[in-house]
Amino acid sequence: MGRLVAGYGAATAADAIRARSLPPEFIEQETTGRDRPRGELTARLNAWHARLAASNPAADIENGERAGARLIVPGDAEWPTQLDQLGPSRPLGLWLRGAVDLRFSCLKSVALVGARSATAYGMHTAAEFGVGLGESGWTVVSGGAFGVDSAAHRGALTAGAPTVVVLACGVDICYPSSHDILFAKIRDQGVIVSECPPGTHPTRARFLIRNRLIAALSRGTVVVEAALRSGALNTATHALTLNRHLAAVPGPITSRLSDGCHRLLRERKAVCVTSPEEVIDLVGVMGDDLVSHPRTPAVARDRLNDVTKRVLDAVPTRKGAGPASIAVAAGVDLSVALSALGGLAAAGYIERSAGGWRLRKQATSYRKAPDSAALEPPHIDIDADPSQDPPFPDEDDLVRREHNLPAPDEVPQSSARPARQTNPNNTQLHQGTL
Repeated sequence: MGRLVAGYGAATAADAIRARSLPPEFIEQETTGRDRPRGELTARLNAWHARLAASNPAADIENGERAGARLIVPGDAEWPTQLDQLGPSRPLGLWLRGAVDLRFSCLKSVALVGARSATAYGMHTAAEFGVGLGESGWTVVSGGAFGVDSAAHRGALTAGAPTVVVLACGVDICYPSSHDILFAKIRDQGVIVSECPPGTHPTRARFLIRNRLIAALSRGTVVVEAALRSGALNTATHALTLNRHLAAVPGPITSRLSDGCHRLLRERKAVCVTSPEEVIDLVGVMGDDLVSHPRTPAVARDRLNDVTKRVLDAVPTRKGAGPASIAVAAGVDLSVALSALGGLAAAGYIERSAGGWRLRKQATSYRKAPDSAALEPPHIDIDADPSQDPPFPDEDDLVRREHNLPAPDEVPQSSARPARQTNPNNTQLHQGTL
């Protein structure tokens, strides 16, 4: 239908479908030029006729206005011109429901897509990317589903940035139904988009069809977490077809929900990204949105010049060495080695020993063990036979040593346990309890 509308206009296409009579030139182009059987074109015309007969444009507009939605078509001020790259697959119109301008919001936008049954790793990554992109002035585009989509939308809302939801149903229908609060916030801070008229319920085919809009509205698509059969890979395919940037977030190799991302990276179809800054560096304007590459932590050796580093590497660790042998090992002159050794000694890297120069031992601080952890030496009986082995301590002895308790023979008589009495009924009672 897209080629029919593009070639003959919307009004002429509607009249031809209503009369079940396509222009002869169009039939010749579709059957001969595209090698399509005439019966297939006839079946498609009958399907278009049935849909047109069942449609009620006036009621759709009325229902849309009642829900607070608006309809835009190509040529309107709010129409995103990047959708024209879809060619014949470009939607004939879009229903919008939200406070922001769709075209303006999508000028700097990134699509974040992924699995519905996302892991905690995928949810955290999607939310982090949504916050980072939103704080940098970028709009997040996604499908509003469970998992990665909802986390990306919430991240953008947290950053106070607009976000765009592309639905596979009418804009007056909340799908999933549990996202009613989320969609209400998005309507206040972003916009909900659909090419289906109000009242249309989602189907599996409509989810796959709407994915092309997610890829076409944004500058690039990021697959956060996706299995091999995830619908996010369908969005990635549309992004590649449109020559848009495609990125993927790596995940654990043990997670099935990251197999799709890993395949995109392995086949070199996507660029590996690990932060929102890297995404902006990929899809942004050259020279304006560059990411600052992290540097490794600086150490004291980094401030030494190359010659001094070579001399320091030639200094032995334990045994000392003379300046001549160090100069030979470092491959420098003796005068250069002497100069470097003097500077290294002044900086505390090396020290002089009896055998020559060696590396200075770095002071290491160890935690002092508590006094209670020290084991007391075993008691030795001076009257015992020295030819016999000392008795091995039993479990009671170890417990007494651990808790610092006196031995049984060291317990004072006053603190000894009272004796027990046996009553006539053979019931043992302690003294003083009668």
